[in-house]
Amino acid sequence: MWTIAFDTTTAFCSIVLMKDKTKVDSFCREMNFGQSEVLIPQIDTMLKKQNLSIKDLSLMVVCVGPGSFTGVRSSIAAARAFGLASENLTLCGINAFDAYVFNTKNFDADCIVSLVETKRDDFYTCYYDQNLKKTAQPKTAFYNDIIHDLQNKRVIITGDGAQRFLSKTSGLYICDTIFASCPPIENIALLGILRFEQKRTDFPKPLYLKAADVCVK
Repeated sequence: MWTIAFDTTTAFCSIVLMKDKTKVDSFCREMNFGQSEVLIPQIDTMLKKQNLSIKDLSLMVVCVGPGSFTGVRSSIAAARAFGLASENLTLCGINAFDAYVFNTKNFDADCIVSLVETKRDDFYTCYYDQNLKKTAQPKTAFYNDIIHDLQNKRVIITGDGAQRFLSKTSGLYICDTIFASCPPIENIALLGILRFEQKRTDFPKPLYLKAADVCVK
């Protein structure tokens, strides 16, 4: 089974092509803007290198956020357009929180914290137990709110917001820290494949935890 996964929700454009559960090709470029202009041509290039077309793909997985408002919309719109073009293509949305914690293992921890950067004073947050099950719904939270939530717990912190969060002395019992610049694209693909096998793919819908910051130019 051929699967392609991509993400434009952060300051990166990331794509991976998988044959079953093995990576065949990947692309990752740091970009502050313009991800949508790179995404489609790069997918086309990647498929042509393997003599494939969209109709050869069984599954397309896309990160649904949270993250950049424009980036979330761009990648989801692209996935939905590909879905219209190929009726045999299954679409699956994976959120960034799940991608960051996927395959995280540390049995000394009580809580795994997935922190997604907002580029504001707060963080997008989601908490998981040792079995990677959510213990609360994703939310926005400020530094002191997260400290309050995690007091007296042994924690693992991951996500692209981890570095900023840990730039202050937290006083938390931190078992491990997993830094990342963007949601791991292979994790997004593997999570999508897992849900495809379990017949519980989620049609891509944007995960917004806060209204867009907009202004008149």
